[in-house]
Amino acid sequence: MEEFDKSISFDGRDIRLKIGLLAPQAGGSVLIQSGETAVLVTATTAKAREGVDFLPLTVDYEERLYAAGRIPGGFLRREGRPPEKAILTGRLIDRPLRPLFPNWMRDDIQVVATTLSMDEEVPPDVLAVTGASVAVLLAGIPFQGPMAAVRVGLLGDEFIINPTYKEIHNGELDLVVAGSPEGVVMIEAGANQLPERDIIEAIDFGYEAVRDLITAQRELIDQLGIPLVTREAPVVNETVQNFLREQAKEEIKQILCQFTLSKTERDEKLEAIENRIKETITALPDEDTLKAPTLEEPKLIGNLFKDLTKKLMRAQIIEDGVRVDGRKLDEVRPISCRVGVLPRRVHGSGLFNRGLTQVLSIATLGTPGDAQDLGDDLHPEDEKRYLHHYNFPPFSVGETRPMRSPGRREIGHGALAERAIVPVLPPPGGISLCAAGGVGSALF
Repeated sequence: MEEFDKSISFDGRDIRLKIGLLAPQAGGSVLIQSGETAVLVTATTAKAREGVDFLPLTVDYEERLYAAGRIPGGFLRREGRPPEKAILTGRLIDRPLRPLFPNWMRDDIQVVATTLSMDEEVPPDVLAVTGASVAVLLAGIPFQGPMAAVRVGLLGDEFIINPTYKEIHNGELDLVVAGSPEGVVMIEAGANQLPERDIIEAIDFGYEAVRDLITAQRELIDQLGIPLVTREAPVVNETVQNFLREQAKEEIKQILCQFTLSKTERDEKLEAIENRIKETITALPDEDTLKAPTLEEPKLIGNLFKDLTKKLMRAQIIEDGVRVDGRKLDEVRPISCRVGVLPRRVHGSGLFNRGLTQVLSIATLGTPGDAQDLGDDLHPEDEKRYLHHYNFPPFSVGETRPMRSPGRREIGHGALAERAIVPVLPPPGGISLCAAGGVGSALF
């Protein structure tokens, strides 16, 4: 693609989109720049792998210290594991992007955002979200976009679009709003105990700015002559689908109405029905019209059975106003809280239960020297005095798998709790504080 520049005048700043300058072999690439912050975003797709029954979307966000004119520390003077902020930014890009792909897509999609230059005025994360939408459109991937994101701050009584780092620090609100032409698709926020009406007003304020960026993207693809790609959804095999309904619908409904069953008992009964149907179909000749599709798509029965169960469960909730555990729509699971559940050797402990969900939290006080050093991070903060570690071991859902270091999801959930708690903590003074939350049991 030939080089193409588009400048968007946006809330007193220019956002520049440079197409065709970098990464010519990527499916789609854009260098999105505001001020001296520049992020390269690429989107590439590959054909679906055999046996994949989900959308294999991967979003990676990378920060390089050269973007701020710095050399990495350590003996090797080379960057290693991405910092926590980079992982959180990758998740920030993923969340509004993922639901805009057709739910039946199975093609491998990889979006990579790399911050190449960064100043102290323009955070790169919301630029990367908008850049991801542009890259996907340029790559010709089926996508219900365009999509864009802005940050909303609050200084005094005034909302600000895309505030600087200093304005974020001094303000009462840090809200990221992402949206498509249909409406808001993602909200991420931290606030200093603002009233609900202010948050709603901020979301509306942010979405108006998002719409301007969506319009600019539409103008861009029109100028480049790139059509929005649509693809027909695969046809569901009605023969197998109808057989499942005939053989399993009433039995599934009966199980979903047995409100005294535990989750494990209910899952076992549903699995028994699914296995019986699989055995019935397996016993048929290979050329049978019912069996042949399952040979081509081994996960077909399981996927259709799951879809049928989900629809029946949803219908029961909407039509009868009752959930599978017998609760009405306005009822919550039983909640209990306990403190001091561990010996006093630990500084503080608490146990929270809600139904079958359980979290054990342990708080540890430390000195200022125990704060987390953020020296190898591009962002202005030098350290963190409050840390929230979230752990999700396999036994919490009755599974076995290798115990690894925290994954992206665990890091993201820890940051979510941290963001909620920081505004209500007293000033750190001369201490550091670490809260470790371990999930003892969870419901999916």
